[in-house]
Amino acid sequence: MTTFSAEVAWERGAAIFTDGRYSRGHTWSFDGGAIVAASASPHNVPLPYALAENVDPEEAYIAALSSCHMLFYLWLASRKGIVIDSYVDAATGLMETVRGRTMVSRVELRPHVTYAGDVPGREFERNLHHEAHELCFLANSVKTEITVRLD
Repeated sequence: MTTFSAEVAWERGAAIFTDGRYSRGHTWSFDGGAIVAASASPHNVPLPYALAENVDPEEAYIAALSSCHMLFYLWLASRKGIVIDSYVDAATGLMETVRGRTMVSRVELRPHVTYAGDVPGREFERNLHHEAHELCFLANSVKTEITVRLD
């Protein structure tokens, strides 16, 4: 068993707070020293109380799913002797209300992989993405439907 942690910190500052007019800006701090400026999404909380330039939890969720999938894809390819030069994913997520609950119900991964040397066939690539999805710790942890679209 492995334990992971993050520190999430917010301060009220001079805001009254009870009127709802306070900043949703906060920070995420990780054990390696990375600090991420975070906020509620401007889709959920109006500006200036949400900070559009900061990462919101929904964006981070989509990025985390994409990152997990990519890391397993790269690992599988390396084990099969396939050399990858780059991997870029323009991932998107859909937030909607399902059975009375608002959730990120679907995430679509749209990876574009550049290979060195021989490019594997489309079916091989699909199977590798399927295997990466099955191995991804985060995909195994959520209700969100996650699909991989290869254009």
